[in-house]
Amino acid sequence: MRRPQRPVASPHVPHARTGPGNLPAELNRFVGRENELVRLAQLLEESRLVTVVGVGGVGKTRCAVRVAGLLEKRYCDGVWMAELTTLHDPELLEHALVDALGLSGHVGRAPRATLAEHLATRRLLLVIDGFEQLVDACASLVRDLLRRAPGLRVLAVGRLPLELAGEVVFPLPPMSDADAVLLFEERAAAVRPESRPADDEREAARELCRRLDGIPLALELAAGRLRALSTVQLLQRLDDRFRLLTGSNRSAPARHQTLRTAIGWSHELCAPEQRLLWARLSVFAGPFDLEAVEYVCGGADLPADAMLDVLSGLLAQSVVVREDSAHGTRYRMLDTVREYGAEWLAATEDTERLRRRHRDWYLGLATWCELDWFGPRQAEVAARAGSELPNLRRALECSLENPGEAHLAQHLAGTLWFLWVCCGRLSEGRHWLDHVLEEETPYDSSRLKALWVLGHVAVLQGDPVGAVAALQECREAAERGDDAVALAYAAHRLGSLALVTGDLGRARELLDDAARRYGELGELNSNVLMARVELATAVGFDGDPDGAAAICEEITAECEDHGELWARSYAWYVLAFAAARQGRPARARELLGQSLTISGAFHDLIGSVLALELLALVTVVEGDAAEAAVLQGAADRLWPSVGLPLFGSAHFGQVRARCEELARRELGDTRYESGLREGGRLDPDAAVARALGNGPAVRRQPPAPRPGAVAPPGKPLRPAPSRASGGSGPERR
Repeated sequence: MRRPQRPVASPHVPHARTGPGNLPAELNRFVGRENELVRLAQLLEESRLVTVVGVGGVGKTRCAVRVAGLLEKRYCDGVWMAELTTLHDPELLEHALVDALGLSGHVGRAPRATLAEHLATRRLLLVIDGFEQLVDACASLVRDLLRRAPGLRVLAVGRLPLELAGEVVFPLPPMSDADAVLLFEERAAAVRPESRPADDEREAARELCRRLDGIPLALELAAGRLRALSTVQLLQRLDDRFRLLTGSNRSAPARHQTLRTAIGWSHELCAPEQRLLWARLSVFAGPFDLEAVEYVCGGADLPADAMLDVLSGLLAQSVVVREDSAHGTRYRMLDTVREYGAEWLAATEDTERLRRRHRDWYLGLATWCELDWFGPRQAEVAARAGSELPNLRRALECSLENPGEAHLAQHLAGTLWFLWVCCGRLSEGRHWLDHVLEEETPYDSSRLKALWVLGHVAVLQGDPVGAVAALQECREAAERGDDAVALAYAAHRLGSLALVTGDLGRARELLDDAARRYGELGELNSNVLMARVELATAVGFDGDPDGAAAICEEITAECEDHGELWARSYAWYVLAFAAARQGRPARARELLGQSLTISGAFHDLIGSVLALELLALVTVVEGDAAEAAVLQGAADRLWPSVGLPLFGSAHFGQVRARCEELARRELGDTRYESGLREGGRLDPDAAVARALGNGPAVRRQPPAPRPGAVAPPGKPLRPAPSRASGGSGPERR
């Protein structure tokens, strides 16, 4: 019999992530579980689907993340984790996996098809955590992906199995006595680092761990109480709570009784205002900050100015966990702890009021983010909105549950256009926009905004039929209601559609009209600037690079005045296109470097891939055909995550065709194809780094540009053969 293969690193020390993937970093030392980690590693070698099951709080997620991190070098395409605990709508499951895998929401195909295509040729491990409330939908999706992706392995984590053929179920037991004591002592030392336990406390710790059956969550909660009590006192109080709580439900499994005892015991030890806050915090679906807590949970019985002290008490008891990130200090509750609080909130019959307060806060947050997007804090807004997505979803669900509040859902879905469009979440945005527009509401402004945002998303997804339907409805309703703002946005997005489908005359007419309407209204934001960038694109494609450059010089100056980066990156792209057409490749390279720096920082795949395509042409003109082929290969890898390559547009395709023509002529077919394959192995971040000169290979200094390689001013590049229209435009985020 083959001996179990041990993980490739020590299971105790913190693990540094080195490969591709999105596993969360470990915040404290992993303790114990060596045999379980070895067994899980062995099962993942033998089976393509392993499901870790067990009672809440037993440490399923922590063990799964740990073993996945230890095994990541075995998966050349990385280890990726999808956290599903906050999802309740089965229709969002596929979107959540698309998001977890870092795929762009710009894709026009169904999310399941996107997942299958992405995974088909890759070797990776996918960790799916907290699927039990979506078990049927999750089982169907996992079965489909495993059938279509032979290099995929799935490590599922939940309270019940998926019940699929080939699934190996691993019931995670509680910790051994020795590991439980080690965990408790380690966490106790973090709470009281200056304390050295006496002999009676060591014996009490062993008895405490035995009484708590080695359940990590219970041990963590118990250790959190050591700020106020000794281990002996903990054990004495635990005796009381066992007698009080385990006898209340004789039909419950023993493990559930023990966990409920541990949580209920912590609840009993909380002050009344701490119990009240615990219950109210259960309305949050993900991480939250202090300001949200003060608004949502505050009241006469829990004043805002006392909230920090009450929250600190819950932090001290490990009921709430603190997380420090790039966008500030945030807090979260473990799922089992949140569920316990939700039961108490329901008992107070205050759930609906708290959910509406939660919804109102996130409506306000979305409005603030939309306003702040046009300014110097775009990166902060993108990070904040992305981290708040679970709570934003819950706010949308809350409004849709009551038909009388559907207009609020329409307002929220429309206000989040920057999250759907600029932050790569088009597929999920399309889901919500379609949903909220199913309800007829008397609130025209909310509905009209949702319609033009839906039209915008459909344009970018390559769905001209859906785009026209939404935008025509928006325009007609706006004309009836004399809504000048909605009319301007409808004209703008119809112009975007004309641009990507190659009707340059119509695009210029509509975008000119939109710019005029915006000016009359005094409207100025990132959308307005992008209308002018798109107009400049149409002018440049129409054979007037000087005119395109003049428009974009004005835009970049305005962006600089307002601290706007995202629209500026697209203006720089158009300026680079004009410079290349004018025979100035060095200037084009400089501008593309600036554009790529911003699009890379925003993880804006469309901005990155457009810049890579143009930079490849500039590179071959400068005399480095081999590097140009690599950049084209990197762009080839990005396009499937964006949508239809080059939008199916002859105008966008002319850059690609000219570069390929020159590179093949210089290298020959064999070397050119080899360069494409090399570039195809670069992930988006590596591709951007390579293009910016920060990659693993330092490019040689290119020779002087060859004359005539780029079309002279006033003469268009030879267009590529036309493909099916209906892709995305340069305003894609």
